[in-house]
Amino acid sequence: MQAIILAAGHATRMYPLTENMPKALLPLRGKPVIDYIIDQLNHISEIENIYVVTNSKFYAHFSKWAETVPSDKPLSVLDNGTTTNEDRRGAVGDVFFTIKEKAINDEIVVVASDNYFTYDLREQLNFFRLTGCDTLCGKELDDIEKLRSFGVAVLASDGKLLDFEEKPQHPKSNIAIYAVYFFRKETTALFETFLSEGNSSDNIGSFPQWLSKTHDIYTYIMNGDCYDIGTVEMYNEFNK
Repeated sequence: MQAIILAAGHATRMYPLTENMPKALLPLRGKPVIDYIIDQLNHISEIENIYVVTNSKFYAHFSKWAETVPSDKPLSVLDNGTTTNEDRRGAVGDVFFTIKEKAINDEIVVVASDNYFTYDLREQLNFFRLTGCDTLCGKELDDIEKLRSFGVAVLASDGKLLDFEEKPQHPKSNIAIYAVYFFRKETTALFETFLSEGNSSDNIGSFPQWLSKTHDIYTYIMNGDCYDIGTVEMYNEFNK
C-alpha cells in the first residue's frame, strides 16, 4: 500500500496566513497540521511509502519540512509543476500525477493535507479489508449548511454506497464524506480513465462519485471527528 497526501492547494480563502506558507504546514497545537496525518500513517504497517504532492510555489517549504518530520516510512515530496491557483491540476489530477510519477500499481490511501481527524485510521483500513472494496470515510452531520459543502452519501445498512453527490443544495442524507479514501490496486488505473473522459479533476470526491456507477464502494462511519482547516476563523478557533 502507498499513501498519497494532497498538498498542492493554494488555500486562497486563508490569505494572508497562507499567501507564503502552505496550509498544511501551519502550526496546530504545537506542530504542523500535516504531522498529525503522518502520525496516523505511521501506525499502518502495510504502507510502504508516503508521497506528498504539492506545487512549485510550496515545494521548497515541504522539502525543508520533510528533512525533520518524524516519519517511520520513506517520505517523498513531489512537485506537480504548477505555480498558481489557476493552473492547478486539481485533487484527482494530483493523484494521477503521483501514480504516474512513481509508477504505482498498488493499493493507495489518499488523504487531504488540511484534515485533522481524531479517529484511528486503522479502523477504516480494517473496514476496507472487510469489504474488499474501495472505501470512503463518512460521518453523520445534521447541520444542513455544512452538509452543502461536502460530498453527501446515501448508504445501505451495511455501508454500501447507493448514491453520492458533491456539494448538493438539497442533501439526500446526513452522511458527509471526508477526504480520506482507501482504493484497491485495480482502481489506481481508473484515475487515467476518469480524466481521459473529460471529468473534472478539481475535487477528489468527483472520482468516487463517477466510480460508484460501475463499482461497489463502501463508507466507513468514523468513530471520532474530522476537521477541514479551511478558513482563518476556523484555524484560530481550533487553536484556542
